[in-house]
Amino acid sequence: MRWNNLAENPTTAEAALFGTDAVTTRTFDTPEFRGITFHEVRARSILNRVPGASRMPFEWTVNPYRGCTHACVYCFARKTHTYLDLDTGLDFDSQIIVKINAPELLRGQIASPRWQGAHIAMGTNVDCYQRAEGRYRLMPGIIAALRDRANPFSILTKGTLILRDLDLLVQAAEVTDVGISVSVGFTDQELWRTVEPGTPSPERRLDVVRALTDHGIGCGVLMAPVVPFLGDSPDQLRATVRAIAVSGATSVTPLVLHLRPGAREWFMAWLAKHHPHLVRRYERLYAEGAYAPKWYQRRITRQVHELATEFGIGPSGPGARRRVPVPAEPEPPGPTQLTLL
Repeated sequence: MRWNNLAENPTTAEAALFGTDAVTTRTFDTPEFRGITFHEVRARSILNRVPGASRMPFEWTVNPYRGCTHACVYCFARKTHTYLDLDTGLDFDSQIIVKINAPELLRGQIASPRWQGAHIAMGTNVDCYQRAEGRYRLMPGIIAALRDRANPFSILTKGTLILRDLDLLVQAAEVTDVGISVSVGFTDQELWRTVEPGTPSPERRLDVVRALTDHGIGCGVLMAPVVPFLGDSPDQLRATVRAIAVSGATSVTPLVLHLRPGAREWFMAWLAKHHPHLVRRYERLYAEGAYAPKWYQRRITRQVHELATEFGIGPSGPGARRRVPVPAEPEPPGPTQLTLL
């Protein structure tokens, strides 16, 4: 593994974030961590400036982990593992970098007179509430540091572990702007089990939205990714938006699957194994690069926004929940053969 000269942005000649003498490698023989290797490092910096050419609406991020046990086959962050001479597939899922000094480092950096209190985004690279967080508990210290400086921040997650830190989030929301978004791209159970094997179920993630809104923290849903030909039928979109509305989400933002280098190869290998009949369709849809064509993105966005309007999703006051009527399911006329697809 290559540690020397590692930087968050490998295209720049930055100093190494940490050296080989600062790395401790551990494994834990427990069911939830079996097969996973943790590389504990003492980082030299934790605040990352987003490149100016980025599409992101924020300038600074904090990423306490690299690699992710959520193992989402489409994860755009897979490419970052190549900077360590690790592969973008199984290594990304099982070789996890843990910046064990992240809370104390952040506290020091945002206390600097040079820091102007800019918004800090978390969970934008890999999930800060992935399984490793249950053991390393980095986020309580990070949130406390931001709370104590009244520094605005946001978190994007698929992890239900965020509820462990609910009291800290409520305290932070009393002194600064706190934005929470939960990622739920679909509610299809079979799709979830194969494409996001290490994540909590979509239903459990939507329970997080309910809990946050019940405690006065407005929570939006990033409906990502919408997976072409597997999760984009009108019925699937309707079911997902409806479930999001029932959860009390303040907003829903659709994002169509994009396949950057690193993620693209891993996803296409998965597709060839599980849905070989779709390989050619994907090759055509993504022939121009990492993103689906604009016409397709616009179609999905329009459909989701129309459904959101139908189900009443939208801001109506902090923490307000939309009560969406849930009609009873009709009784089937007789025995029904269940299918997975």
